[in-house]
Amino acid sequence: MTGAREAVLTQIADILLDARRTGKFLQDLPAELMPQDMDEAYAVQDKIAQAHGEIGGWKIGAPNAEATPLFGPMPKAWMSANHSALRGERWRYRGLEAEIAFVVGQDLPARETPYTREEVIAAMASCHPVIEVLESAFVDPTKASRLASFADLQMHGGFVYGSAIENWQAIDWNTEKVTLTVDGVLRVERTGSNTSGDLVKLLPWLANEGTKRTGGLRKGQWITTGSWTGNTPAGSPSVIDVTFSRAGNVGFRFE
Repeated sequence: MTGAREAVLTQIADILLDARRTGKFLQDLPAELMPQDMDEAYAVQDKIAQAHGEIGGWKIGAPNAEATPLFGPMPKAWMSANHSALRGERWRYRGLEAEIAFVVGQDLPARETPYTREEVIAAMASCHPVIEVLESAFVDPTKASRLASFADLQMHGGFVYGSAIENWQAIDWNTEKVTLTVDGVLRVERTGSNTSGDLVKLLPWLANEGTKRTGGLRKGQWITTGSWTGNTPAGSPSVIDVTFSRAGNVGFRFE
């Protein structure tokens, strides 16, 4: 990448950061400040994440079973425990996604020999129900250009994690049910609805294919594995609850 192009990507990151910080949201990025491909969108993501301090983990998912996974960094400062109250001007878009996430229990540094699925699963300390909160630098991120929205941390705004799931390896994720309610009203009810087809396969993919960007997975990092419920909007104030049939529940409130 040329120095001139690197300067453009830094400018894009600054624009997206400024939009979220000031509340002056964008319709889209101008054509001359648009990432040219996913590699550039990822580079912008990384610059934005660096501005928020330590990376607490990675969000990863795939739109279908055959697609190449997409992943992005999650700032540690944006992570909250079960039953948290989220308040302040940062919460504007308030999109919700029910997900399953893992905590890395031991470092998985980059190496020449790929990690096996079994090795990566054994390295996970725990598995949890979580809610990803979507936020955006754009007035309507669904109408912004695809690469612009991906550059904006793939709409990541934070996440709330529930308690560890006992014996999670025995769960058949294809038959697992999930419900999402807002203020006690059922908004989504689905079964086996993770779009990747096999959410566990995302872990070795990230440990192997993602290392050029992650530098390897580190103990204590979180890995989310894609939405089960789509993007569900919430108001403020509101109370959000997600319940999986075997994986437990997680919730929080906007104030």
